[in-house]
Amino acid sequence: KAAFINFISDEEWKSIEPVSSWFGPSSILMSSMSALFKLSMWIRHGHGYLTENLGIPVWGSYAVFGLATLFLGMVLGLVSEIPLGFD
Repeated sequence: KAAFINFISDEEWKSIEPVSSWFGPSSILMSSMSALFKLSMWIRHGHGYLTENLGIPVWGSYAVFGLATLFLGMVLGLVSEIPLGFD
């Protein structure tokens, strides 16, 4: 606590470089990291729901998420092949 108070009172904070805009809280990079974290938490809650509430074995939950990943990859692959007429 004393070190923090000295840091403020001695104005040592002025010598620290500000965070670059690339790593700022509202940057695209940090927004993407936040979205990935939210996705991981959704997957964790979904796994808990499948195993605890529905009684699906752990391997069954992994199979569900594995198949969902494959299906989503196939859909995104098909959507990316749709010609948009920008030739």
